[in-house]
Formats: sequence, structure tokens, C-alpha cells
Amino acid sequence: MSQSRNSSDIVYYVVAALLGVAAGWVDIKVGDLLLTAMVVLAANMVLGFARPPRPWRWVVLVGVFVPIVEWLAYFFLREKPFRAQVYESFLAFLPGIAGAYGGSVARNVMDNLFAGR
Repeated sequence: MSQSRNSSDIVYYVVAALLGVAAGWVDIKVGDLLLTAMVVLAANMVLGFARPPRPWRWVVLVGVFVPIVEWLAYFFLREKPFRAQVYESFLAFLPGIAGAYGGSVARNVMDNLFAGR
């Protein structure tokens, strides 16, 4: 892999981390797992479409920040999520899988459809 490709992926890694933190914040402030799942799904779909190779990395990068933010909120903020809410935050990986792989497949389909242009 070339140096320019690695440096351009760093921007996507930072964006994935920021979107994961945002999904964790939504989970803490709103407390609705469905809304958190939709945020994770949309973030992974966009990242999977933007960088289709190895979509599992977006699942890990976005999904891991939801439990981390829950844990940090438990220890450092006045907001104390319930124990079940912390365990539920690990479910953010499931819509993340669908979003990242769906975005990757959609990008590959678009590339194949418009390859002759």
C-alpha cells in the first residue's frame, strides 16, 4: 500500500472515531437504542460507501466507541446509565455490520454500473 493511500485513510479513521463518539453521545443523552442503532447504521453505510475495501474496520471503529463513551459517562459525568444500558451499547455492532457491508456492496455495484463511462 502506498504512503498517500495510508495518509488518506487516516482522515476516514478520524471521521469514524468522531461518528462513533457521536453515536455514544446520542445513546447517553437520548437513551434510545433504536436511534443509536440508526446513527451507527448511517455512519457505517457512509464509511463503507466511501472506502469499500475491508468494511469490517468501520464496524469496529464506530461500534467500539459507543460502549467506551457509555463507560466514560458512567465514571466522569453526572449521567449514570443503567447497567443494562451499558450492555445494550454492545448491540451497536449489529447495525454497524449491516451498514458497512451494505455501503461497500452499494459502492461496488455503482462502480460496476458506471465502469464504461
